[in-house]
Amino acid sequence: MDEKKEQKIIVFTTLSGDDKNLILNGIKVADIFKKELCLLYRLNKKERKIRDSIEMKLHEYLIPLKKEIPILKTSVHVTDEKLNDLPEILADNHEAIVLIASSSEYKKYATAGTRSPVPFLFVNPGSSVSPFQKIILPIDLRRENSDTTLWCSWFGRFAKSEIIAVAANEKSRDSQRLVMQNVMMAKKLFKKTGIGHKIYKGKKSSFNNCFEAMDLALNSDTDLFILLGSSVITPIDWLIGLPERKIINKAGNLPVLLVNPRRDNYILCD
Repeated sequence: MDEKKEQKIIVFTTLSGDDKNLILNGIKVADIFKKELCLLYRLNKKERKIRDSIEMKLHEYLIPLKKEIPILKTSVHVTDEKLNDLPEILADNHEAIVLIASSSEYKKYATAGTRSPVPFLFVNPGSSVSPFQKIILPIDLRRENSDTTLWCSWFGRFAKSEIIAVAANEKSRDSQRLVMQNVMMAKKLFKKTGIGHKIYKGKKSSFNNCFEAMDLALNSDTDLFILLGSSVITPIDWLIGLPERKIINKAGNLPVLLVNPRRDNYILCD
């Protein structure tokens, strides 16, 4: 019988001072969900000759972790795979469930994020580690809101997080119905799992709902913003910038969990 693989929280390291906070957030998420922490480094062409030394450096990162948190399962992974293909490879072959990267490098990961079957958690490497206790969730008319709602439920269940949702305000009856379906789905799931939550009706339509929710997050004591990415991406979007790029840039020290609506998402296993 094949050995069961551990689901992993994977941190994209840079071998710089930024790694400390990225790893600390990785430890926090791994502890919340009781998953393995994996430190990853992606080689460029010039670094392929020093692969062993880079892998050794990652192992050195783990030495104090093993002493301070001996129950934390850890691993390292060095790869030269193309970045845009890497999330799927990590999910399929290495049981990745969350990918953690620096918010200052969002542009670098943007295309990979649109192809990823697991969410990216973008954190500011200069900020403190988030406790993930209060979460803001925008709810719009898309059916893929079920994915962001599910991630909220997991944080609520395992981290005892409180969920504050902001529902889009639509004018047409059909759009109102779609938003209401998503609101009722969220309420039902949160009540079923005993998760503390509040759901407010916003002032903005689905097009600007995420920006209204982000304003609320930045003006309150919020620990995490969960965002559903763009469902349709045009060349103009790449030119002027995707909404998720604007949200992540605006977030400052607030971590943003970006969930891809363009792919079926992998499920967190208990």
